[in-house]
Amino acid sequence: MRNLSGLSTLAMVLALLTATTGCTLGGAAAGGVIGNEATDHSAVGTVGGAVAGGIIGHELGK
Repeated sequence: MRNLSGLSTLAMVLALLTATTGCTLGGAAAGGVIGNEATDHSAVGTVGGAVAGGIIGHELGK
């Protein structure tokens, strides 16, 4: 089992980074990393996280 406290710390740092930059690319990168880690390094989780993160980053950038 993975260290969930490390994963949550990483997610929080990436979310704050995304919130401060507020762009689609930052959101996609952060979402891809979080999706990759959350789904045990699956490609589907990485792509899904990147898509979701890109949408969130785009909306925050408006």
